[in-house]
Amino acid sequence: MIRKPQTLVIKIGSNVLTLDDGSPDMERMRNLVDQMAFLLEKGLRVVLVTSGAVAFGRKSQSLATKTDAVSRKQVWAAIGQIALIRAYQELFAQKGHPIAQLMVTKEDFRDRTHYLNMKNCLDGLLKNQVVPVINENDAVAVTELMFTDNDELAGLVAAMIDADSLILLTNVDGIYKGHPSDPESELITHVGQKMPDLSQYIATQTSAFGRGGMLTKMSMAKKSADLGIEVWIANGKKDAVLIDFFRQELRCTYFEPGKSKHNQKKWIAHSDTYSKGEVLINEGAKRALLSDKITSLLPIGIQSINGDFLKGDIVRILDSEGKRIGLGKAEYGAETARDKIGLSGQRPLIHYDYLYISESN
Repeated sequence: MIRKPQTLVIKIGSNVLTLDDGSPDMERMRNLVDQMAFLLEKGLRVVLVTSGAVAFGRKSQSLATKTDAVSRKQVWAAIGQIALIRAYQELFAQKGHPIAQLMVTKEDFRDRTHYLNMKNCLDGLLKNQVVPVINENDAVAVTELMFTDNDELAGLVAAMIDADSLILLTNVDGIYKGHPSDPESELITHVGQKMPDLSQYIATQTSAFGRGGMLTKMSMAKKSADLGIEVWIANGKKDAVLIDFFRQELRCTYFEPGKSKHNQKKWIAHSDTYSKGEVLINEGAKRALLSDKITSLLPIGIQSINGDFLKGDIVRILDSEGKRIGLGKAEYGAETARDKIGLSGQRPLIHYDYLYISESN
């Protein structure tokens, strides 16, 4: 831990909140709320991103056998969300802390104005000592509207509210060099900014009751760390996981943060799904963008443009070999940009203030 946390986003996964049979684990839920209350009383601002609605719905309502898989999940999520938030409300109330519910889809993060409205709501709740409890709206989020999982949602929320810390709670201690159940596997306890790709160590299967797996957790943790957020992947099944976190005694995988980015850049960093085109740049432009100097993307450094983006759209930035190195908000449309390719003395296609370059490059 580099600094004492001020604003902490806690993501609790489905496998943490469910028993082996898929039913809700109320004792685990109570234990985690008790620990979050401890953090609140130590002065931390806490935002909770939680799974579990489908598990609560499955417990309370059986469905007709002819119900298709998508409808089954939607119905259980719609029913279970009521029980999930009620359980959190009662448990937090017993500790003297009010909560508020926010249900979101990926669409809510696409528009910058809508994004800022959500940020203002969350800021207002935190200033008034209300714990935001956030979940994906699985009743309406299907296919392209779905987050990869709640790890992605937690990373988006952490960036949105300028949180300094993010902890992803799962059912293992972190990332291992091998299968977590193998006693010979080594836990990777520290991931630095210049660490090589760790995906070679990670099995690709998803969790039993959630969509995500360790690969998506690692990807989101790296992106959040690139934005200046400290990240931990830890075992939420441990009774004192959040207490150990606060005391800096937690056995887990820790991701070292890079330089903190402005909120505008944090929004752009998470906007890859919404990009409308691609800009291929030459080696000179790549070196300039990857340097420590404040640099905008100028037409002279552009090789080619794909797509029909408009002013204000998000575009991907690729090097000459097609590797993505960043994202940015276009200052003008693709048609105008094509006319300016290779020309000097032109206005930037992407201004530095609206440019995100991944530090992992």
